[in-house]
Amino acid sequence: MIGEKMQAALNKQVNAELYSSYLYLSMAAYLESENLSGMAHWMRVQAKEEQTHAMKFFDFVVERGGRVTLSAIDAPETQWGSALAAFTAAYEHERKVTQMIDDLVKLAGSEGDTASAVFLQWFVAEQVEEEKNADEIVQKLRMIKDSPHGLLMLDRALGERSE
Repeated sequence: MIGEKMQAALNKQVNAELYSSYLYLSMAAYLESENLSGMAHWMRVQAKEEQTHAMKFFDFVVERGGRVTLSAIDAPETQWGSALAAFTAAYEHERKVTQMIDDLVKLAGSEGDTASAVFLQWFVAEQVEEEKNADEIVQKLRMIKDSPHGLLMLDRALGERSE
């Protein structure tokens, strides 16, 4: 059986993961409006991945005999000003999520909840990858600067991301 504190924290994380999905979908809409369909595709795939993460937390709470309680999802931003600004925001968001996962790991330790601690290790590793992927795109966009040709090449490459 899962403890009340851990259940509440994991329910909060379900909401955070669903917000992440919503945020990436909003970024996809922004990038579509900028005719960057490859980057928008990358964000759509990311949005689906975040939904999967939410369901991992959801299922874990259920498996531990807990109750999932869903709450309202905040509206995300809708404008970023550039592809670089959108991907920088994505990178910063992933850093925030990493901190949230770290806090969950600390809570599991303080609660003596070994099952949750083990479960969360997958997310610890996942966040390393999430930050790395977003940061690589930010660095490439910084290298491109104002090159339309470079932007279109990166857009095409990001459009090849598989689900």
